[in-house]
Amino acid sequence: MYERGSQSKQKKRITWAASALWLAFLLLAVILGNTRSVTASPLPTANVRALPAFARKYGMPCSSCHQAWPMLSPFGQAFKDNGYQMMNDRDAPIYQQPAYWPVTFRITPTWHRESQNRTLVDGTAGPLTAEGQVTTHGFDWSGLDFHTGGTLAKNVSFYVLPSSDSTATFHFETVMARLDNLLGSTWLNIKLGKFELDNLLSEKRILTLTNIAGTYANYHFQPLVSPGSPAAPGAVSEGFYKFGIGDNQVGIEWMGHSKDDRTRVSAALLNSNDGQPNFTAANGATGRNYNGYFAASQAFELGSLGLQRVGAFAYIGRAPTFPQFTQNGAPVVGTGIGNKSFYRDGLIGMWYFKKLDVTTMFFHGWDSAFLGSNTAANTPLPAGAQAPTWNGGLFETHYTLNPQLILINRYELIRMSRQVFATNPGNFGNEDVLTFGWRYYPFISSRAGFAFHNEYAIMWQRGASPVTGLDLTTSSLLAGFDFAF
Repeated sequence: MYERGSQSKQKKRITWAASALWLAFLLLAVILGNTRSVTASPLPTANVRALPAFARKYGMPCSSCHQAWPMLSPFGQAFKDNGYQMMNDRDAPIYQQPAYWPVTFRITPTWHRESQNRTLVDGTAGPLTAEGQVTTHGFDWSGLDFHTGGTLAKNVSFYVLPSSDSTATFHFETVMARLDNLLGSTWLNIKLGKFELDNLLSEKRILTLTNIAGTYANYHFQPLVSPGSPAAPGAVSEGFYKFGIGDNQVGIEWMGHSKDDRTRVSAALLNSNDGQPNFTAANGATGRNYNGYFAASQAFELGSLGLQRVGAFAYIGRAPTFPQFTQNGAPVVGTGIGNKSFYRDGLIGMWYFKKLDVTTMFFHGWDSAFLGSNTAANTPLPAGAQAPTWNGGLFETHYTLNPQLILINRYELIRMSRQVFATNPGNFGNEDVLTFGWRYYPFISSRAGFAFHNEYAIMWQRGASPVTGLDLTTSSLLAGFDFAF
């Protein structure tokens, strides 16, 4: 009895400590919001990747191309679309000082708290038969991003990004080269390698860092197949393919834009393995087919409010459901067959109201019944299986109090319109994600980027708890120093 009371008091102390810390963050935001540092400079009215090396190359502050580092401004987007070029005599590396080296490191030491209300744990009935609230907190650090990019020659650009997790296990996040302005036309640019898709709402320049909100939920959502139960703990997920529009993909892209960058169009031909190397994939049975991604957008002036942009995108793909050959029971890499279709599409708007910018997005997804039910194409579908369909939405705001302080808010929702099995609850797998926070930049320079980052995010998943099939709630609180040099 005494031990249980002691644990309860300890839990209350931790909760009070976390609450006090968050209150201190908010109080500091108010103080900093009313303080203008002598190093602050005005944001450009026109709003690139977070690479201080570009700022050093052109002798400009990072704020020239970033609305708030690492988020691009319209001016920064145009710089990126031109192949990391200002279209002047400083673009080609031959005109740079021999000591110039286009390299940037980025890492984030943090304190964070993670909590989930119904985590699968061992119980009195045996291993993995119960649910319990699991909360962890402490000091930590992120992985390391090692950016290098720029121009190899006039109108020949590149970007390479070796990236690690927090244990220093590296992979290549980006490896690409691009031929820019072919035949002297801004409408003819060809990119080859592993790269981010042409998303107006870039996940690689996202301002949020928690385990929940460090990616966009709509970009990575795949529907659940069936709820968990005491007899079969754990909600079943799709297993034949892994895909996210926010993931860097491998392939070739054509991109074209008007000289003022107000009209943008692109089309990409991509491998069907979500950006993995050597024809590998999540289920080991990569298909020998290709997927396509298409995007277009148009910017326009709206009176005194300035530049606004609207766009549309579509990803059309096919994924294998079984291997043609196996070795000792394991799939032979690259021999996946039985391909079945899936697609994602959506509309996006980016709206600017002086210090406030708002991004809105509608998202729609569809998976083949074979993919949705984890059924190989060489076997019959389970009784009642149907193609899962869903719609999603995003509403994200940034309020720039001054050039050094930005407030962040985002709400995402995902709603199933058709379950893979009609016997599933209608709202099974629905998601809601709420995020808010702020970033303070003590200085703005061409040498480095530094932000004091504070954020809270919470996610609700309907019917996704592993044993009882109740709602799963996960939250994350984070404070840290996000810096690049």
